[in-house]
Amino acid sequence: MTERIIDLAEQLARLCVRNQCLVIEPPADEGERITVPLAELAVLVISQPHVTITQATLAGLAQAGGIVIVCDERHMPVAMLLPLEAHFAQAERFERQAQVPLPTRKRLWQSLVRAKIRAQARLVTDLRGDDGGLGELAARVRSGDPANVEAEASRRYWPLLFGPRFRRDRDQPDQNRLLNYGYAVLRAIIARAVCAGGLHPSLGLHHHNRYDAFRLADDLMEPFRPIVDRAVVRCCEERGPAAPLDKQAKAALVGALMGRFTIAGESRTLFDVAARIAASLVAVYAGRRKTLALPEL
Repeated sequence: MTERIIDLAEQLARLCVRNQCLVIEPPADEGERITVPLAELAVLVISQPHVTITQATLAGLAQAGGIVIVCDERHMPVAMLLPLEAHFAQAERFERQAQVPLPTRKRLWQSLVRAKIRAQARLVTDLRGDDGGLGELAARVRSGDPANVEAEASRRYWPLLFGPRFRRDRDQPDQNRLLNYGYAVLRAIIARAVCAGGLHPSLGLHHHNRYDAFRLADDLMEPFRPIVDRAVVRCCEERGPAAPLDKQAKAALVGALMGRFTIAGESRTLFDVAARIAASLVAVYAGRRKTLALPEL
């Protein structure tokens, strides 16, 4: 099945649903009408402030399993709409998810952090010729990461990517803007898979911010962040560290997430990989397996 990400950033339009399709209607004499089957739409990003959307459109997207991301005047994501019911056994899986013991959550978090640091090490090796000791750090992660090796890896990782003066700060007008946007789309893809698997996105493994409604998605997306990081590095190498978050940059970030990745020796889209990870987590909660199905990025 086709999985599409649409970002309405510049075009004025009215969105409605007809015959199980999303219809994007521009003002008269300002472009052609675009029609996309709801079943093909994975993520809709709305960052043009003058786009109008009907209630039926929001309901249709949710029923088809699509995600809607709404952006502010800076084109940064500020809200996300997820389907409320996405799996026939959802209630049963919610119960299992809420009762999973702490040791299991810690073991799963250990595997996610290790996978993330290994992916960071591979990216840094590809870009700089050496992993900066990140591979060694990955082996030191214990259950629950009590020593916070993830943070130590981060302190090494960012300077290797963007230089010693770079700081990961969401509000800074530099590479952080591109990272924020890419992570938001990645988060939506993972959250979609979580909901489709009958899991609750707020019941996480490690993230525990009381104001975070997508803690499980934030947990599971960790190994995938270097996909966005690589795209941002390329963009900044071509256009400088102050590269604007414009149509070109967004296309590069979304394009990176639309690539193919290896899992269990098979080449899959990120949507497929995310669905497999969610399914493997369901199996762990049900006692049918011990580990997550993590990709080789």
